[in-house]
Amino acid sequence: MHSTDLLHERKAFSITTCTRCTQTTTKILKISVHRCGSQMEFACSHVVCNWGSDGTAGNSQFGPDYENSMILQTGPSPPPLPPRRLRKPRPISLPSMSFLPSQLPVTPFSLPPPVPPRLDLLEEENRFKVNINVISLGLGKLADMSQDAGLETFQNPVICGKCSAALSCLSSVWKKLWVCEFCGYENGVDESLAQVCIGQRAGVRTDDLYLPRMSEDDYQNLEDTMVVFCVDISGSMTVTTEVTSNNGSTVHISRLEGIQDALQRTLTFTLQQTPRRRVALVTFNDEVVIYGDGTRAPLTIKDWALVDYEHIWKQALGYSVPHCIAETHQHLTQRVKELRENGATALGPAALASVALASKYPGSKVILCTDGRANIGLGDMEQAQSSHAAAPYFYRELALQAVEKGVIISVMSFKGTDCCLADIGRLADVTGGRVNIVSIGTMATEIQSISEDNVLATSVTATLLAPDGVYFPYADENNHKLVREIGNVTKGLEITFQFAVKPDYMEYCLQRNTLPFQLQLSFKTRDQQKVTRIITEQRPVTTSSQILLGRLNTAVLAVHCAQLCAGLTMEGRVTEAQKQLEAHQNLLHHISRLRPIQKEESIYGNWMETMTTICGNMKADSQSLSDEAAEVVYQMKRASSLSSNYTAHVQKKTLARKKVMEAV
Repeated sequence: MHSTDLLHERKAFSITTCTRCTQTTTKILKISVHRCGSQMEFACSHVVCNWGSDGTAGNSQFGPDYENSMILQTGPSPPPLPPRRLRKPRPISLPSMSFLPSQLPVTPFSLPPPVPPRLDLLEEENRFKVNINVISLGLGKLADMSQDAGLETFQNPVICGKCSAALSCLSSVWKKLWVCEFCGYENGVDESLAQVCIGQRAGVRTDDLYLPRMSEDDYQNLEDTMVVFCVDISGSMTVTTEVTSNNGSTVHISRLEGIQDALQRTLTFTLQQTPRRRVALVTFNDEVVIYGDGTRAPLTIKDWALVDYEHIWKQALGYSVPHCIAETHQHLTQRVKELRENGATALGPAALASVALASKYPGSKVILCTDGRANIGLGDMEQAQSSHAAAPYFYRELALQAVEKGVIISVMSFKGTDCCLADIGRLADVTGGRVNIVSIGTMATEIQSISEDNVLATSVTATLLAPDGVYFPYADENNHKLVREIGNVTKGLEITFQFAVKPDYMEYCLQRNTLPFQLQLSFKTRDQQKVTRIITEQRPVTTSSQILLGRLNTAVLAVHCAQLCAGLTMEGRVTEAQKQLEAHQNLLHHISRLRPIQKEESIYGNWMETMTTICGNMKADSQSLSDEAAEVVYQMKRASSLSSNYTAHVQKKTLARKKVMEAV
């Protein structure tokens, strides 16, 4: 078998030893290799080792700054150099003519002499402050087990005793000893186990699934999920909006009437699409009413109970929702029709009760619809300034509890209202839900889209390992291992990370030639099957002066820019977000000078312009985000490549919000 074939047909083996003659036999167990896909993408094909922590690309210590021996040119050869009279002035970083070849620093690469630089491509290159060492993880694809039939293996991975890296295709086992390629720790490996891993060490990239055997107690019916509609029926829901009816006449519809119509349509849609699914209703004004599936007497929480976290949780958790929508459609429809608006807005207690109600079924959703600020009970936004700080804390804690229980929360508000979306939107941001501002005409479509069953995995944890000397900027820890608690994963979800090489390790990394990277993704599928997915690959090392900017993966860089700057903005680090936006915009502009701009790249540019407008307004007014700006920022935090249908939908809304904010 050729070496290239090993990338597509690796097998796991079991070693059996005869008890009489001690002869060993090898048996093929299961194919456990995944063909290369787009689930783990790098912005650059090489690791740029001399990117500085201050956002600048330093000069290489190994040869002239203009050295072009590893230029990323995979297409046709570049055009011939122009005549000397047309050449641009020599950069000051070029060596003088008296710099003899014998005086050149020694380079660790065993390559031919450097090719003369393309000055039109390398001009001002080191002025860019964008870290192009970026990894994008398509979690929506990685957690989609329906695409990986036949790839599972029931073996446990061999784990390094120091950094927890897994034995992979890049590992070397010699005389029962495995020196970890990530941290250098010496691991003793059983001889038979080393033989089992022979298949796992073929090629330069592996994608393995590890599935422990399930017991009957682990199994969960895929239909055992719930959608909880948490609806605001406070007095402000009486506000009407002029809409055009089907016959062309204009009528005025209140916000509550709009929600009632949207909910009835969604209940019918759910009955047709997923009749075995549970649906529950919770309403709130100056009290919280849990209707559940509509077949039981409702449970009311009011007065002192609205500020008792534990009491609300226990009451809602104990409220049974035994029936599916096929059995309760008429009951729920009648409950929705009977809703009337009045009173205050106990949004926080209602959200807490809804999460508790859904927590019994991992993968469930809460859809929160409101038109105003919480002003009573837990999460009150209108208390004195000294108490107001407790409200964001309440929503953060509730979001974390929802993640722990596998519940996704989405938040919807109406155009022209002020709900403090920047605060309550954290419920959606942390749990993997959506933040939307809707009109009465679009509400039904939005609710149906959110309620669709697109949860792929819960309890998701992503661990990204790089070799010693590599760190992850903007991460909590400053080492070569990054652990991120994701929680819930839905279709189309992507997350990005950037990494860099510590200055003291630059020489070591250049001499090493390639650096390994490993993603360990652990999660539970919808039927509660525990899965560990491990992807390992290596990347060559180079310096910034050897990179053709026109070859960069702009999609990965743009998604990372959107997610990073949105996150910095929500944290109040507006100045830092502005610097990142300016640097990425300059890079995209320079790339457009090197090659024709693509359609999707112009859309990515619009993302950056929108975020720049938001950051500029915040700096000028020194105020918190408006609801319209918060909606865009939260959507940018969950930006994904344009191959996602949801991204295309978000892009249309983002452009509309951008025009409104620019007009203001």
